[in-house]
Formats: sequence, structure tokens, C-alpha cells
Amino acid sequence: MQMRPVGLLVLLTLSLSVLPLAAKAPQVKPMPKIGVLMLGSPPAAPDWKERSLFLHELRRLGWLDGRNVTVEYRWAQGRERDLSDLAVELVQLHVDVIVASATSVVQAVKQATSTIPIVMLYADDPVADGIVAGLAQPGGNITGVGGFVSELSGKWLELLTEAVPEVTHIAVLVQPRNPMAAVMIQDIERVARRLGVQLHVVEVWQLGGFERAFDTALRQGAGALLVLPAILFSAHQQRLAALAAKSRLPAIYWQRPFVEMGGLMSYGPKMADLWRRVAVLVDKILKGTPPANLPVEQPMRYELVINLTTAQALGITIPPLLRFQADEVIR
Repeated sequence: MQMRPVGLLVLLTLSLSVLPLAAKAPQVKPMPKIGVLMLGSPPAAPDWKERSLFLHELRRLGWLDGRNVTVEYRWAQGRERDLSDLAVELVQLHVDVIVASATSVVQAVKQATSTIPIVMLYADDPVADGIVAGLAQPGGNITGVGGFVSELSGKWLELLTEAVPEVTHIAVLVQPRNPMAAVMIQDIERVARRLGVQLHVVEVWQLGGFERAFDTALRQGAGALLVLPAILFSAHQQRLAALAAKSRLPAIYWQRPFVEMGGLMSYGPKMADLWRRVAVLVDKILKGTPPANLPVEQPMRYELVINLTTAQALGITIPPLLRFQADEVIR
């Protein structure tokens, strides 16, 4: 059957009218990706606490992992040399924002990208470390939550001497590569003079020096231990807590996980709050706010955690007033 000219004209007109509509069909926007780079090792439990807090807050803000957002985790397992490769790997995945969990991690990610937004967690002093231009106006592609734990160094010594008032010699475990180590030691020495205790600074450069450091502390007559913040120590929390228990040294740390792994006590920013604030900043960035417009936040709450089971094993009675001050007592 031969089509009439009028029918052919109508068909061509309809076909041409459909073409612009097809060309203007909405493009499906790819699901946003969040990269999370951690210095330590993957926890044994798939639903580890920090991940739960982070994802719970994201869910409250409307982001569900696997539904409308994807979260990619990478772990350096304590090897700082691997951070650069892992940061580049996340960049190559075209993530929309990267959460970096420590100062060295932030520095590695910063070297890998100057365009992808970075939300830092628990960097000590990001201005002093040259990570951001300022707290109120960070500039560039980085914002987040600063830990500022170096400011607590004198407080750690005060708490430790409250817990073991009979101890007069205290070892201070330090990784010299920490740029804030010298400042923290000065603060601790000033407090030590006021409290009348003698300090023994013990340096540890690498994992293989842990046992030797504890032997040195005991040989110098230390009756307690203050562990200063360091990347090396953070990556091997369980090992440090075990060595302190073996050496029968009551110890104070800057992070709660040390106490959960058998350490005596810790004092530092409340990590649950920090992870929630990180999720809030990630939400704002995914919704279009540039990181340069998001001020770097400071911890609002600090927590004192004491492990009474460890105290009992060490033959220590924690004074009632100190127990009363604790935000949590682990039994």
C-alpha cells in the first residue's frame, strides 16, 4: 500500500517533534559517594561504633548507605606510607567528599586532591599544622572537626596523679615525630613541677620499640604512664594497653578506645559527638555548601573514662571523687 503525501508529511512532523524531547530527557544523576580514609585496621565487628554513629547521623539527615549514597572505606592498617596510595584510590573513584580521620590522613588526602571536599576528624590543631588557613574561614577544600588534644596535656597528668597519688615517678611515652610533642612535654613539665612529681620522657620511633620503651620506663622507676597522642600509638592501641597491663603501669590516654581495650583511663573529646558533627558537615557539602564556607568546629564535650576492672587488676583503688567525675566507668 502506497502512503499518501499528506500522511507521510504528518508522520515526518511527528517524528521530528519527538526528537527534541528525547534529546532533553533528564539525565540520571549518579549516586553520591563518600570516601572514608582511616589510619587503623578494619574492626572485627562489621557494625563498629564509629561507623554506626556516622551512618546513623547520615540517616537522620536523609542519607541511606546503599540507597541514595555510597560509603567507601579504606584502611591504612597503621602504615603511614600507604596513606598516599589510598587517598589517590579514593580520588580515582570520583567520590564527592572524603572523611579523613587523623592529621596525617588529612595531609595525605590534601596532597591527592585540591578540589574534592575533605572533612577532617580529630586533627589536633589544623591551623598550626598548615591544613587550613583559619578556623572561622578555612579556605580551600578542607573543613571538619579539630581535636585540639595537645591542649589537654597538663590535665592528663593531673588526672593520673589523682588516680595514683602515691606515685612520684611517671613515664611519658612520646613519638618525637609528632609536631606537637615538644609543646605538650613543656606543658606537662610545668604541671609536674607544681605537683611535685618527676617525669621520665621515653621516646618511641616505631612499633618495634614498644617493649624496649616499657623496659626503660620500669628501669627508671616509673610507677605510672602518660601516653601522648601519636599516629603510631593510635594505630596500635591494643598493643599499648596490653604492655601497660603486663608492666603493671597505670596509664592515661587521650582516646576512649585504649580504655575499652584494657587501659586504665582516658580523657579527651567525646568521639561520638565528633562523628556526628562530621556527618552534619558531609551532609552540608553534599547539598552544595563549599567546605571553604564551613568553619572548622571544636569539641564541645570532653569525657573521662575509667576502667575499674583494670584498676582492680593493678591493685588500685580509684578515689571516690575521681570516680564521681568520670563520665563513664567500665566494670
